[in-house]
Amino acid sequence: MSAYPSLAHAEMILSQVIVDLQPGKPQREDIEVGNDGEERMYVSADPFEIVDAGSEHERRIALRSDEDGGLLVAPRRVVLEPGERRTIRIAVFGERPVSERVYRVAIKPVAGPLAADQDAIKIMVGYDALVLVRPTKAVDDLQAQRIGHTLTIRNAGNTSQEIFAGRQCARKDRNCRDLPPKRLYPGNVWTQTVPFGTPVHYKTSTGQAVRDRTF
Repeated sequence: MSAYPSLAHAEMILSQVIVDLQPGKPQREDIEVGNDGEERMYVSADPFEIVDAGSEHERRIALRSDEDGGLLVAPRRVVLEPGERRTIRIAVFGERPVSERVYRVAIKPVAGPLAADQDAIKIMVGYDALVLVRPTKAVDDLQAQRIGHTLTIRNAGNTSQEIFAGRQCARKDRNCRDLPPKRLYPGNVWTQTVPFGTPVHYKTSTGQAVRDRTF
């Protein structure tokens, strides 16, 4: 027996890690799961509803059955041979919510037999796929306040906003800095310190059209 354990790699890949279910479009989408390793892989897909997403009161509630929380994840258990691809369906049922609902689906390899004649450590890396169920009528209402070098943005709408491609320059097109991105859920407030007293430029999106904003 070897004095040191070997490493058995389980290489799982996903086609996407964000499922954005927009109104007026099918209420389902598939995530393709692939096994790029050299061993059989056992995969679980466990759904959770995220309550008060992005806030200090955020809670993660396990959905034990497909009737819980209005979210269908099927299948919840998959066996993948090396090189094999399978799809996991994510679907919602019932009426669209008045305010966005947020879910996470933990897709991860789970322990299976170790195909080795020696001690082995199996490295298993999973993903926490984000599922957004948008309301029928999205209210786009970002409210911003600038006090000196402090920028505060509040999402007073009913759907999350992706705030990205932030940029600020000390002078026009000179000494420019990139600013961090943020997903801002309904009711969330985000405060950051910016380097200059000049206008801040961002792009924002609710998963559809992209808007240019200046704060």
